[in-house]
Amino acid sequence: MKKYIECPFPRLFPSQLEKDDNFYMQLAYNESISAWEQDEVPIGAVIVDKQGEVIASAYNQTRKCNDPTAHAEMLAITMATQKIGDWRMNECKMYVTKEPCPMCAGAAVVGRLKEVYYAYKDPKMGGLGGAISLHELPQSNHKPIVNIGVMEKECLQMMQTFFQLRRIKQK
Repeated sequence: MKKYIECPFPRLFPSQLEKDDNFYMQLAYNESISAWEQDEVPIGAVIVDKQGEVIASAYNQTRKCNDPTAHAEMLAITMATQKIGDWRMNECKMYVTKEPCPMCAGAAVVGRLKEVYYAYKDPKMGGLGGAISLHELPQSNHKPIVNIGVMEKECLQMMQTFFQLRRIKQK
């Protein structure tokens, strides 16, 4: 018997012919399915370099690692900086299926990501416009461009379904 609830959402197979924002968010979406399959909160992140090549992809692993910092964004940022050999990601873009929390938003700002794309706002714990806007701090020397709404419905539906099914299972 599986100890997790099977993910009812199919993986996506984005076309390699058109590597646009939707393409990269579909890759992040697939990472969120991987999180679900590991009984983690289904959030995925992908980071691409200025040529549009994926240099990092990750999903939430807080339970697996027993680490509150093992969010998809944090893991992807670490992978990306190791790949490029610099902590500054000035020409990189991050795609994430949910608005980053303040910890992850702070890492995006400090790591100097050029742009952050996320699917939907988190009014309770979002760090890039939902609950707080860390990227708009007046004294900050770096302000990433924030884009919201790519695959909003699909990513929000997955998150809501995950928690609905968990509540049902707990009863």
